Amino acid sequence: MTYFQVTPSKLSGTIKASASKSHTLRAILFASLAQGTSHVHDYLHSPDATAMIAACQQLGAKITQTDKTITILGNAGVLQTPDNVIDCGNSGQVLRFIAAIAALMPDYVVLTGDHSIRYSRPAQPLIEGLNHLGVFCVSTKNDGRAPLIVKGPLKPGKTQLEGQDSQPVSALLMACAFATGESQIVVEHPGEKPWIEVTLDWFKRLGIAYKNNDYTHYTVAGGAKIAAFDYCVPGDFSSLAFPIAAALVTQSEICIENVDMSDVQGDKKIIPILQQMGANIIINNAEKTLTVEKSPRLNGIAIDVNDMIDAVPILAVIGCYAQGETVITGARIARQKECDRLQAMTLELTKMGAKITEQKDGLIIQHAPLSGSELDSHHDHRIVMSLVVAGLAAAGQSKIDGVEWVKKSYPNFFADFTQLNAKLEITV
Repeated sequence: MTYFQVTPSKLSGTIKASASKSHTLRAILFASLAQGTSHVHDYLHSPDATAMIAACQQLGAKITQTDKTITILGNAGVLQTPDNVIDCGNSGQVLRFIAAIAALMPDYVVLTGDHSIRYSRPAQPLIEGLNHLGVFCVSTKNDGRAPLIVKGPLKPGKTQLEGQDSQPVSALLMACAFATGESQIVVEHPGEKPWIEVTLDWFKRLGIAYKNNDYTHYTVAGGAKIAAFDYCVPGDFSSLAFPIAAALVTQSEICIENVDMSDVQGDKKIIPILQQMGANIIINNAEKTLTVEKSPRLNGIAIDVNDMIDAVPILAVIGCYAQGETVITGARIARQKECDRLQAMTLELTKMGAKITEQKDGLIIQHAPLSGSELDSHHDHRIVMSLVVAGLAAAGQSKIDGVEWVKKSYPNFFADFTQLNAKLEITV
């Protein structure tokens, strides 16, 4: 097992925000369905991107890549039947998006993934949504999780699904966009709406016709034909939350470049929330920079995180260092990510001395000094990075397993934090 050894540190310096994982994956998928050759620049190097590339190649796209650019010759919507099982790795987006796109074909497609995908990431809403459109889609274990068997073709019409998790909704929107006629999608209990907006923003960019009625009813025209495009992936707000939080809890000053506040990503909402807690954060929209100045006092507040669900682990850490009480609500879906993030953060921060109480849909955190400890990553990239941030302001060293998991969303995490003078070492 490889660990992060974390020593309390003061930070300083400048880094560039890591590329968005969600935009990278959507760019690869849409380019693979386009007519002509697309170029995706400054993409995120991650196992999820690798899994998406491999899946799209199995569906007939021709893809090459360099360190800076992915070049994709699309299949113009004419899908190729995979000659093997599609391995989605650790990516819920790859599983849901590719399963839905595969449903456009009249052939059987099998999708699987790692232990988390097969045991922790529900696919039942997508299964039911596809079934309503005439698709044969089943879980091989009959538990609503991968492995999945999918056989279309998807028949345009009306479908409905549970929408607390945005990914099955986005998946159905994408599949219906390329179906042969108009479809209607009814969503019960819509959640994570900003992530739906990421998908709809791509629809607007590519000229895909749709109507959205309050995220509960969508009409998708179908028959989409999209042209190749060039796209530069923006910075990822889910990832830049970690250096911002690290600067806040260590009362440090840092600057982050490549921060585009006009991008549709929902996790940018963490910035005004942190400012409400007392963080001194300065945005320069012209230069696309974000500066964190010393913030001697943070105050606990109530936070509904449903629009930025990936921020739950790092907000739990910030809550420990904020005066008073921090109440996180709207986080039930966080239990269905790479791990049960509410349970995991409660367990690990308690080891460090946190006063944290787990609720059905959130956490209640009281201010408390933290101490270094040996901590478990729960095989989750956001848990690892959040615990590193906690350790940077704790009393004494911390040891956190799971160095390898950070590659999923923030492969430059160690390099960036080292550049900011964090006392962070990799040990075996």
